[in-house]
Amino acid sequence: MKIKPHSLSAQEAAAFIASGRLKSVQLVQSCLDRIAETDDAIHAWAHLDADAALAQAAECDRIRQKGLATGPLHGVPVGLKDIIDTRDMPTQRGTKIFEGRRPDEDARVVEMLREAGAVIMGKTVTTELAFVHANETRNPHNPEHSPGGSSSGSAAAVAAGQIPLAIGTQTNGSVIRPASFCGTFGFKPTRGMIPRTGVLQTSVSLDQLGTFGRTLGDVALLADVISGYDQRDPESFARARPDTVAGAAAEAPVEPAFAWFNLPFYDRLSEATREGLEGVMDILGDARVERMDPADQLGELVAVQARIHEYEICQHLSETFDAHWDDLSETLKPVLTRGRQISVDEYQDALAVKKSAQSFFADFFTDYDAIIAPAAAGEAPKFGEGTGDPIFCTLWTLAGLPSVTMPMLVGDTGLPIGVQLIGAVEKDDRLLRTAHWLQKHIAAEAA
Repeated sequence: MKIKPHSLSAQEAAAFIASGRLKSVQLVQSCLDRIAETDDAIHAWAHLDADAALAQAAECDRIRQKGLATGPLHGVPVGLKDIIDTRDMPTQRGTKIFEGRRPDEDARVVEMLREAGAVIMGKTVTTELAFVHANETRNPHNPEHSPGGSSSGSAAAVAAGQIPLAIGTQTNGSVIRPASFCGTFGFKPTRGMIPRTGVLQTSVSLDQLGTFGRTLGDVALLADVISGYDQRDPESFARARPDTVAGAAAEAPVEPAFAWFNLPFYDRLSEATREGLEGVMDILGDARVERMDPADQLGELVAVQARIHEYEICQHLSETFDAHWDDLSETLKPVLTRGRQISVDEYQDALAVKKSAQSFFADFFTDYDAIIAPAAAGEAPKFGEGTGDPIFCTLWTLAGLPSVTMPMLVGDTGLPIGVQLIGAVEKDDRLLRTAHWLQKHIAAEAA
């Protein structure tokens, strides 16, 4: 091959392995070489066992050589955020509280990955308990900057070319924001599409899983593999899932219609982000983008999300917090103290508002294919100054809407900035079809 295997997209790698032009061992070794070359500066991995990864790859090659059935990710390496349980690797959740923790069972998504033939490469770094306090991972474009959080290592590893695919989670903005900061594609499907059994629960009402990749097709491929019904997950629904791979490759039958919300917190956008988004909408034109001044209540949903998240994490992990308070970061403690002061009535009121937001968006997309929005305020902040403001994802996460970010803009210092599209519940394929159209349209206009 003229190019190094680690630089292939996931779809390319899967096709090359299926055709016999590439062995999984070659691909995994190339990824390991890339990790050895780059990870001293990035620190994307919480656990990496090269021998175990190569053994999985060798088994994938044996299966293919025997002519046995193979799955859509056969021989392709995938990184897992270190809150996703694996029976053969530690899952330490970004905190010394769970140092050395080894689960007895795989998470449901890990079972699905193994069935699809994926090589479980290792565990990527997460923020402390997948919340606000950053760990050691740096931005691969500039190690002086943050990769975002809480799926820090997943975004950074894909962006650095260490692996083609990774899984993260999002309770507020923890897939879309780090994807934006690191210049990858990030996709958070409709809430309930991907089962959460065996994943650290910080908010039963809000936690969702998402995917990182180098292309729109890659994030769709991984999402399709790990989507499915699981009766153990109260948010999982027993219906067929949209085919997002087909959506990401489909041509839009008509030119899509977009909406833009002038939300009160958009004054937090950097000048580069604002100008970049205005440039995208200028290319689309007024006929394709309707600008809206929504009711103030929409902006107030940010506080609703925080109330639910903070109340639920205090309930779900109360025993851990009580037993290990001194081991928690000074970043997290004030959040938990505030969460413990939320009353049951306040929590129930917040859940009711969440339900009304879901109802509003259920009707909204009758006239629009997607909402266009910032993925983050701007470029990644400096390392040590937090993981970035998640507010530009909050509304869509609260309502359980599918969202995708594409690396389309560049900030003043040369770091990437994503453009986010949000779609209708359970119409993830339509959202990715619209994203595909937008990519092609912007590229054609720029040519």
